[in-house]
Amino acid sequence: MKKKEIQMGRMWKYFVDATAEIIEEEGLENVTIRKVADKAGYNSATIYNYFSEISHLIFFASMKFMKNYTDEVSLYIEKGKDPLEKYLLAWECFCNHSFKQPQIFHAVFIMDLGDQPEKLLEDYYKIYPSDLINIPEELKSILFERNVSKRGRSFLEIALKEGLIKEENVDSINELTILIWQGMFTNILNNRKSYEFQEAVKITMGYISEIVNNANLFNFQKAN
Repeated sequence: MKKKEIQMGRMWKYFVDATAEIIEEEGLENVTIRKVADKAGYNSATIYNYFSEISHLIFFASMKFMKNYTDEVSLYIEKGKDPLEKYLLAWECFCNHSFKQPQIFHAVFIMDLGDQPEKLLEDYYKIYPSDLINIPEELKSILFERNVSKRGRSFLEIALKEGLIKEENVDSINELTILIWQGMFTNILNNRKSYEFQEAVKITMGYISEIVNNANLFNFQKAN
């Protein structure tokens, strides 16, 4: 690695780590460029040499809080006996962590990051490669995918190849699953429901399981 890249990576880490500390101490909603600069020991203008906007800084810092999820999802999936079970277990893990840390998951998966958000994921794992230790190879491609729809679809495509679901139902199952999760996630994020996160997971997974387990009995039709 060139000296300039090492220097950039070091500076990048200063600002990301400072932002993560503010999130931990004051909450994500209280992150400002000025606070990050003060904590890192630089002026605000210097930050913009490394990050084009504050949403990118918040995204990278939020990724530091995703380690428990990325470590745990592979353990969940290992319990599945077939692709549909693995799909359900992956969603259970995702619900568990996203409902427990809604602001973090919003910053990582939903917040507007401008063009090429997947490139930001690549950049993060280049600077923090240790976050990928113990992650199975087949899961790494999923973790590099920010689009929730594409993340879930991979298991459904395997289930299709094994004859567990019909081809015409793949997109509908995936979309319905995401809509159910988004509905509960929005309620929790905006404090519209007073569910404990375990209860929210149970309710959400009840609906998702019903759809997946009975998929071949349904005649899904998309609206034109």
